[in-house]
Amino acid sequence: MEIGWLKRFTEGWLDRVRHERVPHAVLLVGPPGTGKRAAANWMASVFLGTDGGAFPSHPATPLEHADLHWIAPAEDKATIGIEQIRGLVHELGLTSYEGEGKVAVIEPANAMTVNAANSLLKTLEEPPGDALLVLIADRVGHLPATIFSRCQRIDFAPPTEAEGLAWLDRLQPGAAWIDALRAVGGAPLAAIPALEELETGAGMARDMNALGRGQGSAVEVAARWARIEPVFVLNWLSHQVRLALVALSAGRERAAGIAIDDSVLRRMDSRNLFCYLDIINRLRGQAQGSWNPQLTFESLLIDWAGGLRECNLEAPLDGLNLILASR
Repeated sequence: MEIGWLKRFTEGWLDRVRHERVPHAVLLVGPPGTGKRAAANWMASVFLGTDGGAFPSHPATPLEHADLHWIAPAEDKATIGIEQIRGLVHELGLTSYEGEGKVAVIEPANAMTVNAANSLLKTLEEPPGDALLVLIADRVGHLPATIFSRCQRIDFAPPTEAEGLAWLDRLQPGAAWIDALRAVGGAPLAAIPALEELETGAGMARDMNALGRGQGSAVEVAARWARIEPVFVLNWLSHQVRLALVALSAGRERAAGIAIDDSVLRRMDSRNLFCYLDIINRLRGQAQGSWNPQLTFESLLIDWAGGLRECNLEAPLDGLNLILASR
């Protein structure tokens, strides 16, 4: 589906193409979910003369082309290293396979190490042959000024809420988009996974409330939660317990965003909420794969179902010591 709020960007870029004023290096900047990566894919298609459509679209079909090089952190890395950039510079120096030039997309550009960024400077200033370099950044704060100054900046902003909601409703009519869109600051593409997370969180809240009332099985709930991304589960739990502590410390029964019912919170041993939060945050600090999600969630949920009466810092949840000792 065409990303309609990128119309002005699309028209501006095509005008540059028609008047042969395409810069050698551009920096696409804006919040996650505003369409920068789809735009980069479309720009590469236009530059290389393939049929990428009149507009950037979602979901974007990744362009596969011998003259396109898309650089991102390796699967097990958080940064883009100097060897990746050196390899890219070498490729850009070779003759175009299909005669239309070469395109390099680097995303996120702020993931480049200092050495990697430095090795790109000369290429940004004087790209070899007919080349287009597209850098993508959700935040520019971590970009070296030397990189920033050598690129022509193009800003991407979220559409109006009405426009974003209309686009999302065409994508999936009837979904609760407004909460998801507001949760991500109005960026429609970021609202798509946010909607799923909201729905997942709502299901987890139902489970927590049921267990807190003495209903259901902690083991069965843990089996369901084990199919969810563990980082999401622990982050959600940590957030909800913090909200409960805020509400209790302020003498209020409710706090904005809290999903746990008042009646359930009143059953909990409030003195042990800090203990519970400490255990959750200790788990968040462990490397993924160093603990068993289902067994860990069982321990957490069994204690929750018991009103947190057995939780204390000297005797943490059953199984947690074994989990941490197995590292």
